[in-house]
Amino acid sequence: MDDIASELMQQKKVQPFIVVGIWNADAKRHLDYFPQKPFESLSSKQQDSIYATKRNNISVVFAGKIQSDRYLKFIVNELKPYIDSAYSTFKGPSHTFIAGSSMGGLISMYAICEYPKVFGGAACLSTHWPGIFTIENNPIPDAFLNYMRIHLPDPKKHKLYFDYGDQTLDAMYPPLQAKVDEVLKAKGYTSKNWMTKYFPGESHSEKSWHKRLDIPLVFLLKQ
Repeated sequence: MDDIASELMQQKKVQPFIVVGIWNADAKRHLDYFPQKPFESLSSKQQDSIYATKRNNISVVFAGKIQSDRYLKFIVNELKPYIDSAYSTFKGPSHTFIAGSSMGGLISMYAICEYPKVFGGAACLSTHWPGIFTIENNPIPDAFLNYMRIHLPDPKKHKLYFDYGDQTLDAMYPPLQAKVDEVLKAKGYTSKNWMTKYFPGESHSEKSWHKRLDIPLVFLLKQ
């Protein structure tokens, strides 16, 4: 992030900005980043099945109960007020954005839907729409779509960026992102406030995200 952001500012392609990198514990990543309200819309049986999910049939994916609502409250009620008090910032939503990759893409989507008066834009790279690691008989993507149909923020006041590749974990994303794009169109999003980019041959990796990070940054922060 630092080298791409610095270069874009030096080239005056974006307005000056600061980046707040929020630490996360690997064991609690799914608990903090999995959108809570869509999860709670599932049946008890579906929730139990998801909590029982294992990675590579070995380690559990969820080390406890999903707590993304608390995570967002921490960002909005504790972290952002601290940043605004400690640094010279523009505090309104038109100057406040959230971004992440994979599960970080999910929580960024969820954040702008839950707090549209705080966040004016979100960049969601390789958004992990399956939530777990399989698509077959997986109710999660439809839960996300149903949530977005109701809660996506006003396109006249918000910007949304999504992208995806087609290798490794990203191989699951093309059909799911296509469904998300249809929801965005139905909610009135256009090229003025929404971008979805497809990168054939790119994988679910920091290396791939680094190659294209400039695109969402310019989209959200152009001069």
